[in-house]
Parts: sequence; C-alpha cells; structure tokens
Amino acid sequence: MKTKILITGATGGLAQSLVKKLAENHCDLILVSRNSEKLHAIYGDKFTHIITDCSNFQGTKKLFDEIAERDIILDSFAHCVGNIKLSPLHRTSEADFFDCISTNLFSAFFTLAAFVEHLKKSSAHGSAVFVSSAAASIGIPNHEAISSAKAGLEALIRSAAATYASLNIRINAVSPGLLDTPASSHLLSSDLLREMAAKQYPIKGIGNTEDVADLMAWLLSEKAQRVTGQVWSIDGGFSNIRPLVK
Repeated sequence: MKTKILITGATGGLAQSLVKKLAENHCDLILVSRNSEKLHAIYGDKFTHIITDCSNFQGTKKLFDEIAERDIILDSFAHCVGNIKLSPLHRTSEADFFDCISTNLFSAFFTLAAFVEHLKKSSAHGSAVFVSSAAASIGIPNHEAISSAKAGLEALIRSAAATYASLNIRINAVSPGLLDTPASSHLLSSDLLREMAAKQYPIKGIGNTEDVADLMAWLLSEKAQRVTGQVWSIDGGFSNIRPLVK
C-alpha cells in the first residue's frame, strides 16, 4: 500500500521540491492550495487536488470533510503554508500582523488538530512536519511579526508532540534560513542583495529547497521513527554558531 501524504501550501517553492521528492518515492500525494489554477498549472492532473484556505477553522474543516468523503486514510502530513512579511514593529499594520499570524501559526494549529483527529478516528499512527524559521530562535531586525508566528509554531510542535507521543504520532519541524524561492524573490532581486544575504550565514550561501525537502521527507519516514518534538535547523549555522572572524 502506498504511503498517503497530505501537503498543504502545495504551490510554494519548498512544497514543489517536497512533492518531487516524495513522488520519486512512490508516495500517494494529496495536494492542497487556495489557488486552483496555480495548482493545476504546476501539477496538471497528477495527484489528488483539494482547494481550500487552511488559515481558518472553516477552511480546514472543509479540507478534512473532503478527505473523509473520498475515503482517504492519511499516513503523514507536511504543512508548507506560510508567507514572509518583513517590517519593523512600529510600521507593521494590524492587517499585516494578523495575516502573518493566521498564515503561519493559525493554519498550523487548525490543520494539525484536524490531522490528529483524523488519525485517532482511523486508529492509525502517523507523522507531521512543519516549516519554522531561523527567526524563531534568534533576533533578526524587522522580523517581529514572522518571529512571533514561528516561535508560536515551535511551541505548538513541542506541546503537541508530548500530547500525542503515546499514540505514536510524531510531530517535528524544520527551520531553514533564507531559501531561494518565489516567496523570497524580493529579498534576492539583485546580485548585491544575494551577496549580502549569503554573507549572513557561517556557511555562506542561500539555502535551496531540495536540501530542506530531503530533511522533511526523512522526518516523515519510518527512518525517523524515534524522532518527535524536534525543530531541525538547516540554516548554515546561522541560529546556533558564530564563526571565527578572519
């Protein structure tokens, strides 16, 4: 039987790399996005498509109602919903703040709750992986909104992992630095900006989605069956080390 994996935010750059990786492993994928046209443009008729907005309770309910109607029993869940909103605290509007929180934190809370309930109803164990950010664990200028959202996400991961470990439901996250994706294109729009961004990291460079997707796929697999409640940094050492100054 093929592994059935739910991937939310499936049109994003990281999600596309993860879909490619999991498809190579012959997994059965259920892809979720708010944008039907974009989802179809990227994947055509491949995989199962579900259109909904995971950043609110009703959208998540719609998603899992449709999963139930199709008699899909999930094994794993990769949550790739997120956005990047950078501005100093005093210039962050109420609308931008709530959009950042709902997209990056509320979506994770609602979908994880529904995924766990789905597994409990089917008496199955499973695994989930989320996408955090280096900004959750280290102070970076102008990241107040996204730092708040991702720090909340990491706390959610640890608490939920503790709650459901006895049911053999594993919950982890990856925490990359800046990735070369369409979502970050405005931060990497010139050679100078790319060079400046790359220099921030102890191992200099911009992260690529393939490396992060490999780690996410491993965390979802049985090879990581003893791993839960962890946030895996993949940021060139940015959040944890300081290199020697030469």
